[in-house]
Amino acid sequence: MAQWLSEMSVGQWFQTPQQSFEIVGLDPEHELVLVQHYDGTLEEYDFDSWLELAAVPREAPEDLDGAFDTERDDFGLEDDRPWTDPLREPLSHLDDFGL
Repeated sequence: MAQWLSEMSVGQWFQTPQQSFEIVGLDPEHELVLVQHYDGTLEEYDFDSWLELAAVPREAPEDLDGAFDTERDDFGLEDDRPWTDPLREPLSHLDDFGL
């Protein structure tokens, strides 16, 4: 097995000048590296193409919402009202219904 391949693992992040991505699969038998880009798209590289990328390891992004392309407002959540789980505190919402 090539030295560079033994240093890679699923879940590891890499970057090139144009993109960053996470390794989501390694297939030494078929000589493939499967990656998922920050926006959620999947791509596979054969070993030769991977080496041509010259990707370097990097830390995972702090905000991993890229694939979901969502914001807090998309869910109708208000920042000033704390969210409570109605299943854990079922009586806390009685005032909302006038009970």
